[in-house]
Amino acid sequence: MSAPALDPGAPRPGYRTVALIIASALFMEQLDITVLTTALPTMARSFHVPPVHMSAALTSYLLGLAIFIPASGYFADRFGARRVFRLAILVFTLGSVLCGQSRNLPMLVAARLFQGTGGAMMVPVGRLVLLRSVAWEDMVDAMSWFTVPALLGPVVGPPLGGFIVTYLSWRWIFYLNIPFGILGIYLATRFIGDVAEPDPGRFDLGGFILSSVALSCLMYGLEMTSRGGGALRVTGPILAVGLATGLAYARHARRAGNPILDFRLMKVPCFGISVVSGSLTRITGGALPFLLPMMMQLGFGYSAARSGMITVTSALGTFLMKLLTAPILRRFGFRSTLIWNGVIATSFLALCAAFRPGWPLAAIYAVLLVGGFFQSLQFNALNTVAYADVPPSRMSAATSFYATFQQMMLSTGICVSAGFLALAMAANGHPSPRLPDFSVAFLGVTAITFFASPICARLPGDAGAAMTGPRLELGESSVPEAG
Repeated sequence: MSAPALDPGAPRPGYRTVALIIASALFMEQLDITVLTTALPTMARSFHVPPVHMSAALTSYLLGLAIFIPASGYFADRFGARRVFRLAILVFTLGSVLCGQSRNLPMLVAARLFQGTGGAMMVPVGRLVLLRSVAWEDMVDAMSWFTVPALLGPVVGPPLGGFIVTYLSWRWIFYLNIPFGILGIYLATRFIGDVAEPDPGRFDLGGFILSSVALSCLMYGLEMTSRGGGALRVTGPILAVGLATGLAYARHARRAGNPILDFRLMKVPCFGISVVSGSLTRITGGALPFLLPMMMQLGFGYSAARSGMITVTSALGTFLMKLLTAPILRRFGFRSTLIWNGVIATSFLALCAAFRPGWPLAAIYAVLLVGGFFQSLQFNALNTVAYADVPPSRMSAATSFYATFQQMMLSTGICVSAGFLALAMAANGHPSPRLPDFSVAFLGVTAITFFASPICARLPGDAGAAMTGPRLELGESSVPEAG
């Protein structure tokens, strides 16, 4: 595939500048989601409602994502990627203000739904901006900068949320987004060119309705199941409706000329393999931030603050890998890297099952640091090679499709890990989770993720070669040029 055409009228900032502008929006969203979970008990007291009712603040945001992520690619083509990206940041920021001003739970739920419509557009459209603004040979480096916030947010969020609710008001969780949003809009206007497709076609209204119902029900049902927030008699029918409408959409997509989620993209070799392999990999990616803090607090007896300081170690590995992703991919190529790095990364995450209070903290830190290092490389490679052979005219459809499955599988990872945890507790007769139960959950989700490597073996040997430049031989310099 040839490199994407760059907007001739756009400024020419370094690719790191473009990537960091988009990554800042992603970080704002990821941080907001994870910080909020820590503050829910405090917010429940403020609203005078039972804490369990606060789950509506999480699920309403997920509904916003589910409804509008599939439509993000069409809107970017119709109105211009930069314009939609700026609007998404604005909606997300205004939604944050409304959340901070909420005086009761219904107001918060409505504000979170509005905020979710902005979040749904920020990530896939931001990735589309990156794909259309960065030269193809710089894409590996750019994607490595782009994906760091997705790994940092779930780790940094809980300790930051604890600090805010302890020393400030919970409302500052949302007000913190205001300066980030204003800065993001300014930088996007200043540095990012606007590119739109000349003829995006008709909007798939029927597919939009079916996909909205299917994804809303599936994500809501999975989220409720993962937190034990609903009985099977409630979540079961919700998931059943989601599956039924999903099948109806699949039939619709085969007949539609321009479906909102185009499954024909799965026939594009690198894209289809990346979606399947990435889905399996993200099961563990979604499970780790869910299982590890609970294991530290319930199994080890650590405080939330101490647990947060330990889990943040995996974030340090992402920074180290950010500097090495491009040289590694240039030396070994995408196919070999994804096969063997996937085995290494999953093996280190499986080692979390062996954590016990008797372990030296240095050993726990080392496992999390190295595991974060290799997991970061895996996500960077998957997120980049997915677009290696996607035609430029299909790039917007591909980004919305990929983002939809990415969000679904992260939610599925939480649900699957919660299911393994519940099965282990039932088998061992434990009323609350203990260390052996966490071990079973870690081994269960990593066993699924191990299947990602054989799928990556189906990639062509030269997959993504245009994104990395010439393959390096041993001893050659691989220092990237300044962006």
